[in-house]
Amino acid sequence: MTLPARPTTAPTRPAVDPLRWPDIARVPHVPLRAAVAERLLRRVARERGLRVELPGGRPLVPAPPGSPVLRLRRPEAFLHRIGATGLIGFGESYQAGDWDSPDLVALLTVLATAPETLVPTAAQWLRRLYVQQPPDAELSTAANAGRNIRHHYDLSNELFALFLDPTMTYSSAVFPTGPAGRPLASWGGLAGAQHRKIDQLLDLARVGPGSRVLEIGTGWGELAVRAAARGAEVVSLTLSEQQLALARRRIAAAGLADRAEVRLCDYRSAEGSYDAVLSVEMIEAVGRPFWPEYFATVDRVLAPGGRAALQAITMPHDRMLASSRTYTWILKYIFPGGLIPSVQAIAETTARHTRLRLTEHQGYGPHYAETLRLWRERFTARAGEVAALGFDPVFRRMWELYLAYSEAGFRTGYLDVQQILLTGEGRQ
Repeated sequence: MTLPARPTTAPTRPAVDPLRWPDIARVPHVPLRAAVAERLLRRVARERGLRVELPGGRPLVPAPPGSPVLRLRRPEAFLHRIGATGLIGFGESYQAGDWDSPDLVALLTVLATAPETLVPTAAQWLRRLYVQQPPDAELSTAANAGRNIRHHYDLSNELFALFLDPTMTYSSAVFPTGPAGRPLASWGGLAGAQHRKIDQLLDLARVGPGSRVLEIGTGWGELAVRAAARGAEVVSLTLSEQQLALARRRIAAAGLADRAEVRLCDYRSAEGSYDAVLSVEMIEAVGRPFWPEYFATVDRVLAPGGRAALQAITMPHDRMLASSRTYTWILKYIFPGGLIPSVQAIAETTARHTRLRLTEHQGYGPHYAETLRLWRERFTARAGEVAALGFDPVFRRMWELYLAYSEAGFRTGYLDVQQILLTGEGRQ
């Protein structure tokens, strides 16, 4: 494929607002890096068995029948973006409409398998040309954390309601399983599977009548409702103003306002003493520099004999270390300031900085893959309603990629989700 002097633009490109999406509107011009990106693309296509289609349907390299398809709409723009910013450019090129796929999850699943081998060992030095560190302005300090959370969770309660089930639960469900242990997932069973997940976590923390419960990360209030319905006294903390308002309304509608209180409060400012501390998929937003403070807070507010139960997305420890100072597309556009931990990192951090010890953990990543599939299919099916809320095509493509990328991560095992029990076994 011969690259022209300047990237070309095709008429199928979605309209891009340069003020809202400056890095999507601008196509970088890096001819030498683009040439390297093309060589890498050819290698990945051959070794991973991908069908990379040029405009008109011609394959870049021969591919086996039935291969996942990467359909290039604007090859030159795609290669220049990859050459300039690596995987960030890969995501931005999808937002811009430079490429597409008839089965996005299948394509991303192939790419998410052993991602450390996508670039050959001898060429790993090239990463320094495009890998960036997360900006200090996005570190989840006490001053920045609220802005990071609002970036995602205050987009619109109506947006999340379009693709979440009626429980408004934005974390992995736990489905019934078939004979082979495969999750039996369906849209009609999603609400029940979310309740199953919440009940497992409440049971892990031994939440019952009279329990004093602190929840770090309210979501839209379903866990608080379910804990209060058991007779617990619940304080739930959030930094999302939109989640705060809706969670309070949902708690009141359930007749549980006397047992469950939602506060706009950073976890670092938590006060009181609790029999159980619960936190569902919130640690991913904390950021590695602040894990010691997060777990020290849990330790500080947990009463003697108390139990802390977390649900956390995790990744293998070596991959976590390799990515801990890398600015990714997900950090730039979806979850600024975060990092997915490993189980080992959680165990080491609690042992080093607190009296807590990790005493149990159970993973169920395939259930998250199915949860994400249901969300993605519903989000895609309701694209017109998403647009009616004011979200433009670039945003919609961004979320399609985010949901498919996440699903692929769980399907390959690159990502997992764990329910984790911390107890005060280290207390003297």
